[in-house]
Amino acid sequence: MGGFDAIVEEGSPGGSYTDGFIVPVPEGNRDAYRELASKMAKVFRQHGASRVIESIADDVSRGEVTDFYRAVNAEEGETVVFSFIEWPDKQTRDDAWQKIMSDESLKPEGEMPFAGQRMFWGGFDKIVDTAEKQSAPRSGTPVTA
Repeated sequence: MGGFDAIVEEGSPGGSYTDGFIVPVPEGNRDAYRELASKMAKVFRQHGASRVIESIADDVSRGEVTDFYRAVNAEEGETVVFSFIEWPDKQTRDDAWQKIMSDESLKPEGEMPFAGQRMFWGGFDKIVDTAEKQSAPRSGTPVTA
């Protein structure tokens, strides 16, 4: 568990599929990372993402067994970024990533502001979204908390 400060926010909540990733970022590369993240958020949105959030560690403890820093093998002088991209559905996400990864204009120029070889990510189906409006229970259906 940890607290993260949003450094990039694009779009509105919504969608049934989420990509999430954790990446180590050298403290000296915060601004360069934010610039890249902001650029890529716009690209994701152009390809159908509902929302992109990039957040940098603010209140993230180092644990005794595991933690966000250990998860990415963070080195001295690195912080951790936790990010997610919401998509309307998995097909939109799959189509978008295929286009993004094959777009030569998006290939990195020079050194990346993060350690990509220690980044990890995954795709997730939504199971609960407390921001969604809940419909009223059908007549005769008990309400449980």
